[in-house]
Amino acid sequence: MGWYASWIAFSTLVTKEIRRFMRIWVQTLLPPAITMCLYFIIFGNLVGSRVGRMGGFDYMQFIVPGLIMMAVIQNSYSNVVSSFYSAKFQRSIEELQVAPISDLLILTGYVVGGVVRGLLVALIVTLLSLFFTHLQLVHPGMVVFTVLLTSLLFSLGGLINAIFAKSFDDISIVPTFVLTPLTYLGGVFYSVHMLSPFWQHLTLLNPIIYMVNAFRYGVLGVSDVPIFKAMAILSVLTAALFVYALKLLRDGTGLRE
Repeated sequence: MGWYASWIAFSTLVTKEIRRFMRIWVQTLLPPAITMCLYFIIFGNLVGSRVGRMGGFDYMQFIVPGLIMMAVIQNSYSNVVSSFYSAKFQRSIEELQVAPISDLLILTGYVVGGVVRGLLVALIVTLLSLFFTHLQLVHPGMVVFTVLLTSLLFSLGGLINAIFAKSFDDISIVPTFVLTPLTYLGGVFYSVHMLSPFWQHLTLLNPIIYMVNAFRYGVLGVSDVPIFKAMAILSVLTAALFVYALKLLRDGTGLRE
């Protein structure tokens, strides 16, 4: 395919993905907004007033960056896993496979759709958080870097989950039993320094702790982990999942059975 035809194919796939979740915005954009408002009210105002300050900030200010990242993770992942598996279930993915479109274009088209939803939800949650607390932006570049790579990483994860999924039940296993525990244990609601040495070392095995703290560093200027280590881990994980997802598509794993 020439570059123009490739661009048309890519932009069409991305537009289709964006229209898909925008058409049902009551199911895709409204729930995370409501959920985050409940977190702000319950954990930020009610619980936070008793917790006091954490990391040198009001508890509400401390948890908002983590809650934004939680929304990005959940929505980027769920957008791609549901969309790609639905294409498998309806066998419309076969039309893409026989079309003169490269696997790289298919991969990037679906992933960009997930990234757009993740960023849109992040923007909505951020705007809502301003009604509850004041946020500063200490390192804007780090904010952009972290939110982009995190949404990209979990969009790729959603695609991989959808490739291996055999039923609709399979696409809910990872979010329920893997993502949710890792997110809640990823420093969203507490500082790692509050834990005992054993649990501190165990928590550092959780990759989400680095994403949350990198974003918190960009917003507030504080982090529980070395920031360059967080950037390196996020970059390596994203690159690894991209290569793996592309290999699965090229091998036809889960698509040619």
